Amino acid sequence: MKSHFEILKKILDEKIVAIVRLDSGEQLVRVAEALNAGGISIIEFTCSTPGALDMVKEASAHFGGEVLIGAGTVLDPETARAAILAGAEFIVNPAINLDTIKMCKRYGKPIIAGAMTPTEMLTVWEAGADLVKVFPASNIGGPDYIKSVLAPLPQLRLVPTGGVSADNAAQYLKAGAVVVAVGGSMVDKKAVSRGDWSAITGEAQKLVSVVRSVSR
Repeated sequence: MKSHFEILKKILDEKIVAIVRLDSGEQLVRVAEALNAGGISIIEFTCSTPGALDMVKEASAHFGGEVLIGAGTVLDPETARAAILAGAEFIVNPAINLDTIKMCKRYGKPIIAGAMTPTEMLTVWEAGADLVKVFPASNIGGPDYIKSVLAPLPQLRLVPTGGVSADNAAQYLKAGAVVVAVGGSMVDKKAVSRGDWSAITGEAQKLVSVVRSVSR
């Protein structure tokens, strides 16, 4: 079992969280394999996907310690606990729920807590969030917004989410984001439906290449 420190360090080192949100949980593990083949090893299954927690359990067993599987769209502490017991190594929520942060602390799992305004970001940070999910990033100013928030609040570890892609990930990281979270632009539902795993692997490779070029 990885410690809280080890999990958080891997997320910060890799700088990419892949978000997998599908209409069914049946293909989640296969998508995770395609992403991992492209160099991504931190993957979030959203709880809005039917059967997601069962797939968290299956994927955690399937990959062992090679890939970190987390649970996203976690709206309450009860779901966070269920996800952690299913094997989730980290939790992501889209909006403020301080009890969910407390639950993650109780179980020693990192949480990427959702916020939009500087007040919300500081609220979840002071409550113990390990990282702050800035959502929806593309709708509230993009990289310039990240840079503006960090000017007075440089202690925050921001993870822009929503509208982030290989085309703008470098801009977000240069603006001060510590990690980028990427979903629909990389995991295309049409590619999943036709079983085009190489397309997903290709998108993953593109994003990894961009992030590594910034991190060098």
